[in-house]
Amino acid sequence: MKQSWKDSIHEQREILAESLKEPLELIASQCAPVWGDRDKLNKVLLAYFGKIPNCTYLYTVTTKGIQISDNVGSSGLLPEHFGRDRSERPYMKEAVPAWGYLLSGAYISLIARRPSLTALQVIRSEEDNRTLGYLGADFDLRNLPMTAELYTEPDHWRQIKGDPAIRGTVFQQMRIDSPMDKNIVQAMAILEELITFHGMFQCVVHFSSSRATIWVVDDPFRYRILDQEALDDPDVCFAFPIRPYPEDALMPISAIGPVLETMRKLRMADETFYLRSASINIFNGMLSLTFSCDGSHYMSYREFLEKDLSFWTGESDKSTSTNTVCSLPKD
Repeated sequence: MKQSWKDSIHEQREILAESLKEPLELIASQCAPVWGDRDKLNKVLLAYFGKIPNCTYLYTVTTKGIQISDNVGSSGLLPEHFGRDRSERPYMKEAVPAWGYLLSGAYISLIARRPSLTALQVIRSEEDNRTLGYLGADFDLRNLPMTAELYTEPDHWRQIKGDPAIRGTVFQQMRIDSPMDKNIVQAMAILEELITFHGMFQCVVHFSSSRATIWVVDDPFRYRILDQEALDDPDVCFAFPIRPYPEDALMPISAIGPVLETMRKLRMADETFYLRSASINIFNGMLSLTFSCDGSHYMSYREFLEKDLSFWTGESDKSTSTNTVCSLPKD
């Protein structure tokens, strides 16, 4: 699998660009001799439309972005687009490389309001190689064959800052015990049991609102909500069948207890900077942590367990330390 969604996009664009290069050059060479003649340009585009797989529309525009042919699509000519000013569209604002061919970035189409992209091929004069205009080929992303592999979510630590309004008032708030907080040891024990022996592979623990949203291997496309009553009652385990711990989970069964215990400590460690919610996914081995300042952290379980509480809350001298959870000075 690819290492990021950007790698996946890059591969997909390379495949598409390579497949379009030759047919677009061919059509552009046929447009040059009849440049400026609407009817003849339409005939060329109609004759060669089938050479561009999955194309939505073909058309020609001047160097200033004014369309001088009709749109040509699978249903034939669309004359209402003749004379259209495309100069403000995203693909017309990108610089066409020196080799005369551009595959634009994706944008939202004006009419269908769907992700689309456009290929532009320079059309040059046969006499003096002067740029006459461009051949445009529009594509709806949903019609393109997706050949790239699904990317792998990176497991390195990432910190994402949240709502500035919450961050700005963080020193004015203080943690108030939720019902879950008052019985948090038992709640964590129940969640550990469900993960390790009852097929729960992902859960989001909302400490402040005393609930957990969970997903189980027997019904992975639907979530279930365990409220405070469920998280306070070990009998809830009877509601979920016994399942072996998945062999392909990246998070080992031995890490579940320590991860949940560390989350419990982060919830209780400080009255101002405290854990508000956290999630676990055993298959990708990742955790997310959202704190009282609305700052979120994503990291692998290994990295999480390697860090002690001082990493998150700072040194004992609060007047000079920096609080990692929010990147704010503790004052």
